[in-house]
Amino acid sequence: MKIQAPLLLFFFITASSLCGQSEELVCKDLYHIVEVEKRSKEAILNFRASEETSNYDLKYHRLEWRINPAQRYIEGTVTSYFEPEEDNFNRLYFDLSQALTVEQVTYQGQNVPFAKLANDLLRIDLPTDLPAGQLDSVSVTYEGVPPNNGFGSFEARSHQGVPIVWTLSEPYGAKDWWPCKQSLDDKIDSIDVLVRTPAQYRAASNGLLVNEITDGFEKIYHWQHRYPIPAYLIAVGVTNYSVFSDWVPLTNGDSVEVLNYVYPENEASIRSAMQSTVESMQLFNDLFGMYPFADEKYGHAQFGWGGGMEHQTMSFMGAWSHSLQAHELAHQWFGDKITCGSWEDIWLNEGFATYLDGLTYENGLGNRGWRSWLQSRINAVTSQPGGSVWVTDTTSVSRIFNGRLSYSKGAMLLHMLRWQLGDEDFFQAVRNYLNDPALAFAYAKTEDLQAHLEMQSGQDLEAFFADWFYGEGYPSYQVYWEQEADQRYEVQLFQTTSLPSSVDFFDMPVPVLFRGDNQEVLQVFDHTYSGEVFEIELSFEPVEVIFDPEFWLISKNNTIDNREITSSSMTIDELDKKLRLYPNPARNQISLSFEDWPGFPKQMELLNVQGQLLRTFETSDDRLEILLTSLPAGEYIVSVQTPMGKLSRRFLKVLSR
Repeated sequence: MKIQAPLLLFFFITASSLCGQSEELVCKDLYHIVEVEKRSKEAILNFRASEETSNYDLKYHRLEWRINPAQRYIEGTVTSYFEPEEDNFNRLYFDLSQALTVEQVTYQGQNVPFAKLANDLLRIDLPTDLPAGQLDSVSVTYEGVPPNNGFGSFEARSHQGVPIVWTLSEPYGAKDWWPCKQSLDDKIDSIDVLVRTPAQYRAASNGLLVNEITDGFEKIYHWQHRYPIPAYLIAVGVTNYSVFSDWVPLTNGDSVEVLNYVYPENEASIRSAMQSTVESMQLFNDLFGMYPFADEKYGHAQFGWGGGMEHQTMSFMGAWSHSLQAHELAHQWFGDKITCGSWEDIWLNEGFATYLDGLTYENGLGNRGWRSWLQSRINAVTSQPGGSVWVTDTTSVSRIFNGRLSYSKGAMLLHMLRWQLGDEDFFQAVRNYLNDPALAFAYAKTEDLQAHLEMQSGQDLEAFFADWFYGEGYPSYQVYWEQEADQRYEVQLFQTTSLPSSVDFFDMPVPVLFRGDNQEVLQVFDHTYSGEVFEIELSFEPVEVIFDPEFWLISKNNTIDNREITSSSMTIDELDKKLRLYPNPARNQISLSFEDWPGFPKQMELLNVQGQLLRTFETSDDRLEILLTSLPAGEYIVSVQTPMGKLSRRFLKVLSR
């Protein structure tokens, strides 16, 4: 028996100036997003799941469309089966753009009243009250030119003069081209997609192609998908596709089909690139369990973007690098099988997909090294001092799909969890999460993953998630070491953070490698406070000390120094006595003196008396001058973050003569 398979979420190649890094697959096209936000005046971005659609459970869609890729137009009928979740149910609502015209709505073979509402809602008035739990259906016949919103939810373009239509609904674009329930709490149990198009074209979609019917000068392509799916992962692509398949062998002798719909002019080059998907699926099957849709297919459909989108069982692809193939395939587990239950938790889709891309390099696939991949992720995260994995503004697509935070920091959060839990517990916990009956083929939030990680490992991860998921910034470490006796050494660890107003200390196990006399020892320090002193024994004299040699931690500007530990172990009170700010009052500048302080970095914030942050500074020197010329007269505060705690000084700025 040949088993077949599908794919998951979305991702875009962008310039390093936009993503903070040069990796080809890190974020969606932020420039495009910004332009879309301006063009649509953020109307699409401010969409939230409608309260009016929350009182019923969608069971099934039959999606019948007529699409000619030479025209930016759609017409068709969507039949929806639903169950009310409350008694006396007599009004059914769908999300649907005002740009589309509803011709009729039928219920049990009869036309029923409907109304298009100003907030992109379609209201259907049923002729009778339905009880909770009763399965029923309506059919909506409509047509029109879909609006140009989101990431290009319905696009008509061309390749080498041949027209193509494709859809891409993530996150809020499904309502631009069909009547749907656009939420992150109700997956459609199954779908049938029937696309009628001129006979020279083929239609790609989710699931299995169960029928291909010629009707005069047209063809009807019937795709069938029998797994729960959110509205934003339903997609179609229509053009003159060439078709070929690859097969992923399984240990039981079966195989999974990878069905590829590609432009004829690119078929040869794409065929040669497809081994990446085969190898990556074998790896992900081993690490995370069988591809979730193995009895259907996995596939690719080429489209006009430079990146990809993980439409369930058929990723839409605009490029074919190893990294993009791995990323979109990974979404079939993380984003499609389990979908983030809130855009605040998009890292459950994008952080996982990015990390699984990295795991291919760790396992010898692709064309780059694992350490290089990790270093590039760390560099991206630490290119700015703040930002949380938790999405603080879900009205902005560019914030949801932020390459530095949702992708790179999300991936490194998983990497640090793996470091803290160990490989066995980490991977088993993730498999447990994927197989949880309450989550599989449904929705999850961050606390669901945290619960499985804690249950498997026995660790309390509340502080970890408070720091790394909700918190902002990253640590910098200062390592001092000295020999106490023949084989006894003392190591002292200080830590400063990039945004102490958010997280003043990251409690993490810290790896340090000691080398000498053709020997090496990796010491892991359970670092619980800044300035903590550890004793270790070494059978050799270190000549090289390396901080975090395997790149387990998000950190930056780390230093290592062989010096007397006592010279850097001052108390906060001793530091306070040696901190000077002058002149006070000041006119054009102030000076901060750190005379006789240890040489660790000092992080400073300039605030007004209301506590609002005005500027940040950092120095390892014993003096810092701060210009005040742009500040109005008034009282201000300088706050100095040190490894031993925070110090502050008030000063008064007066007008220059």
